Amino acid sequence: MKKRIVVFSGAGMSAESGLKTFRDSGGLWEQYSIEEVATPQAWEANPALVLDFYNKRRAQAWEAEPNEAHLALARAEAEFDIHVITQNVDALHEKAGSTQVLHLHGELDKVRSTIDDKYVIKKEGKPIFLGDTCPKGGQLRPHVVWFGEAVSAMDEALALVSRADAMIVIGTSLQVYPAAGLVHALNPANPGFYIDPEGVSIEGAPNFKPLKSIASEGVALALDELRP
Repeated sequence: MKKRIVVFSGAGMSAESGLKTFRDSGGLWEQYSIEEVATPQAWEANPALVLDFYNKRRAQAWEAEPNEAHLALARAEAEFDIHVITQNVDALHEKAGSTQVLHLHGELDKVRSTIDDKYVIKKEGKPIFLGDTCPKGGQLRPHVVWFGEAVSAMDEALALVSRADAMIVIGTSLQVYPAAGLVHALNPANPGFYIDPEGVSIEGAPNFKPLKSIASEGVALALDELRP
């Protein structure tokens, strides 16, 4: 039976693919604050601005290509049972070939109805505008989880981590909850790796070994340590 590995990825995972991280932008995404573009209140106040912001991000993400970290994880499915849990809204894990990906915070290439949560369609890099509606007449919005909205996939994510033989955490500051709490669901007897350019440790999780490196280098190091 293959060793079950859960990978938890954040924005730093996609940095080598040219997608900016929130931290690298000085607390701003393309010169906009969270409050302007990534909350339900922002949507209510200025939906056109929010749509424009996500249209640009969708186009950028659609053109981006997976980097060596994404590709290495996809290749490693031949050796391990790998489940990816990602905070990222891009589709780079899937583009690389990973087959078991859980998006905690939604997906940029999808949009959904504001009155029917079950109406979700793919846009594949294409924009949406005010007046674009579902068959029931509801305005379409980005299929992402904004700050202040519930993370519906958390229960599934916690279950995956609790059953894991090992965990690799990549490119996340572990500052955004509830997702940041996933590391504590790993059995403390099982190994974890925290890949971060700063080489910091995870407080309260001594079973996580810090790997001071960028994503592509860190993934290779962690996988090597998990091989028999």
